[in-house]
Amino acid sequence: MPAADITIQALRKVYYKDRIEIPVLNGLSLDIAAGDFVALMGPSGSGKSTLLHLIGGLDSPTGGSVRVGEARLETMNEAQRTAWRSRHVGFIFQMYHLVPVLTAAQNVELPLLLFHMSSSERKQRVETALTVVGLKDRMDHRPNQLSGGQEQRVAIARAIVTDPDVILADEPTGDLDATTSEEILNLLNLLNSEFAKTILMVTHDPRAAGHASRTMHLDKGVLERTEANASRPRSAAAPARA
Repeated sequence: MPAADITIQALRKVYYKDRIEIPVLNGLSLDIAAGDFVALMGPSGSGKSTLLHLIGGLDSPTGGSVRVGEARLETMNEAQRTAWRSRHVGFIFQMYHLVPVLTAAQNVELPLLLFHMSSSERKQRVETALTVVGLKDRMDHRPNQLSGGQEQRVAIARAIVTDPDVILADEPTGDLDATTSEEILNLLNLLNSEFAKTILMVTHDPRAAGHASRTMHLDKGVLERTEANASRPRSAAAPARA
């Protein structure tokens, strides 16, 4: 599946608490080219996660437009966004959200259960995804038998098993030590460079942001500036594909 570009124009998101209007995004516009890897930084409450949720179809905008590939999310209802999201977006979160009683393979397989697909095809896709993240030998392990970095790798395998256009990562290294964080970031570089995935990553860590091709800074719902990351590190060699 090819990567998708992202185009946002005059995006607004307002929440309400006790009839009080709480603006989060104020007329934000940005463009992310297909196959780009962008880091999104800014203080807490600046609207970073809200923006990620709007791009991923987890929420609907108050105003403006969100286009991902050919999809115009502002025109979709919740059911349409859910169906689109299951096919086109992979999410990676700070907390891994793995099901404790399921094996790594079973956790990765979960998104595929939404599709009409044979068990043999699901098995092949799961094996391929776990091979890409370097955990083919941990397929039968449950989360409590894995390290934090391995759990995040399983979560990444789950995010890519449907071959999404876009990967949205919300603080994917926030709960990991420096060495493990570097391994996860190298894996994201691999997904971007070798598999041409469009990636938008929210992070507070400038070192993590340095792995992206450019960094966008958001503050109080407004895009302040964008910086190119000329010293972006090369990703580690890819594990053998299944």
